[in-house]
Amino acid sequence: MNRTFYDRIGKRWLDASCAILGLLVISPVFVFTAILIRLTSSGPVFFRQERIGQMGRRFRIFKFRTMTWAGFTRGNLITANDDPRITFLGRFLRRAKIDEIPQLLNVLRGEMSFVGPRPEVPEYAATYSYWQKRALMARPGITGPAAIAFVNEEDILARQIDKDAFYRTTLLPAKLDLDLAYCENIRFQTDLKLLVKTFVRLFDIRRPLNRPVHRQE
Repeated sequence: MNRTFYDRIGKRWLDASCAILGLLVISPVFVFTAILIRLTSSGPVFFRQERIGQMGRRFRIFKFRTMTWAGFTRGNLITANDDPRITFLGRFLRRAKIDEIPQLLNVLRGEMSFVGPRPEVPEYAATYSYWQKRALMARPGITGPAAIAFVNEEDILARQIDKDAFYRTTLLPAKLDLDLAYCENIRFQTDLKLLVKTFVRLFDIRRPLNRPVHRQE
């Protein structure tokens, strides 16, 4: 991994500054969404799940809860868009990616970055090969190359009979290939381009993926 000055120092400083600003700017959306969740379904506002972060450290990710209380406490590790556990409001929050907003708290705490590999649950991270574990050298991100390429991940999973097997053998390796390429040379220009692409995709989330999913042999 080529450690640039931006990667070593600038990225964290920028993350913390933008997280503070972002939380202040979108605080009305944050509060309004929290109220809607409490009014439309029983259970906590936030979904918190253990993930594997930089250097294999474990942390709990913040998201707005998009499932019923029963779905929140049990069920599969992965979620497709046809999952019956998702609430009516939750479908909108997931489609618009509003459920990801609380991760600004993880960024502020230094557990995540705005751009980086998406953090996996321990069960899937334990299956990484020696080479794939290099993705853990970078701080995980809210968005990143894999998150952009597979923005319709839940649509892909909905078409699979064995969702878990497909994710483990096909989708996860494809995502890691993209994340590993990013981790090899983390630069400000790259992060800026990925952030712009993320916002563009948010306004065009029904567009089919332009990258096919290949199985890693």
